[in-house]
Amino acid sequence: MTPELGALVGAVVIFTFFAVQSPQFRSARGIANWLDPASTLGIMAVAVALLMIGGHFDLSAGVLTGTTALTVGIVAVEFEQHIWLAIAVALVVALAVGFLNGWLVTRTGLPSFIITLGTFLMLQGLNLGLTKFFTGTVTAGGIASASGYGGAEAVFASRISIGGAEVRIAVLWWVLFTAVAAWVLLRTRFGNWVFATGGDAVAARNVGVPARRTTITLFLTTATAAWFVGTTLAVRLTSVQANAGIGQELTYIVAAVIGGCLLTGGFGSAVGASLGALIFGMTQLGIVYLGWDADWFAFFLGSMLLLAVLANRLVRRYAEAAPR
Repeated sequence: MTPELGALVGAVVIFTFFAVQSPQFRSARGIANWLDPASTLGIMAVAVALLMIGGHFDLSAGVLTGTTALTVGIVAVEFEQHIWLAIAVALVVALAVGFLNGWLVTRTGLPSFIITLGTFLMLQGLNLGLTKFFTGTVTAGGIASASGYGGAEAVFASRISIGGAEVRIAVLWWVLFTAVAAWVLLRTRFGNWVFATGGDAVAARNVGVPARRTTITLFLTTATAAWFVGTTLAVRLTSVQANAGIGQELTYIVAAVIGGCLLTGGFGSAVGASLGALIFGMTQLGIVYLGWDADWFAFFLGSMLLLAVLANRLVRRYAEAAPR
């Protein structure tokens, strides 16, 4: 049984539910609108899904997107540097955080939940403190005036015309990220290591799998995705709040779980995580198109998590009971 099957069925049901009631939802412009939030969420959900399959969580992923966005803004505007240099500095910062998370998890043996919760709190404080120190406010703005902004905008925030609708380029990046992640997970030796490490790290090491190196690489992958999404946020909005990204880490995890990832590791799908993000995008905009109270989205988030966890538990029982 494929992990993403449940998410695919859910995506079809959600699309049908809103499309039947709202012509705007199923229009070309409507589709472009709900693909936009799904794209950045999907990029992060795919990276988080790989990490979860490897048996770990990253609660700092959300706030790290804010850290990288703020880094781009501060280096480019306050230090008056070329925006591509600022983006490169943000990547170094993200990779340093990812490596620290992975190294601490593998060296201390502490749960990744605890390690990354500590990182989350530290980054939250750093984002606020350093932003106020360098800018005097809680916002890093003026990014559009940075040298080289036009080139960065073309890569991270431009729009392309597809089917008569203007679609953010992030949607194409999302598709590319998903395709690459799915290929790595299912067609490469590293993908086998990820499944083995998440299923049983001790057994994996006993058969020669470099579990520690795999875990650190997965944390670096999550950090890289956070850098990409954070840079997209900075370039698109041209102004970033110090609290950007806080709370999004749970949404990434829920999208991955809806996509078929087990909380216990060793099972999941990159495509499923993208479908989970798609469900979120459709629901977030579908509620608006139908004129419902947006507060119901939080209820949907909790209910989908509960249903996904219960469904995935049944899937795992079925998989374990199936003849091999």
